[in-house]
Amino acid sequence: MADEPTTKTRRAGAFDIRLIIALLIGVYGVVLTIMGLAVTPENQIDRAAGVNINLWAGIGMLIFTLLFVLWAVLRPLRVPEEPPGE
Repeated sequence: MADEPTTKTRRAGAFDIRLIIALLIGVYGVVLTIMGLAVTPENQIDRAAGVNINLWAGIGMLIFTLLFVLWAVLRPLRVPEEPPGE
């Protein structure tokens, strides 16, 4: 094991697909949460059996976003560094 060559790695950073997905879901979550809090009329809530679907879907998306960001921060992707000239 001591004779194995070590490969230098670096974090994927902004190119981590988990952060891109989290950003997209987060934007939709913010929009739905604002819609649920401010814009959803009472007659639409009544049609949905008294549940503010926009609000709960937005909160769910924001929680999902938080979990994805935590996952990307706690377990970052490592990519091998290319030596110069290759």
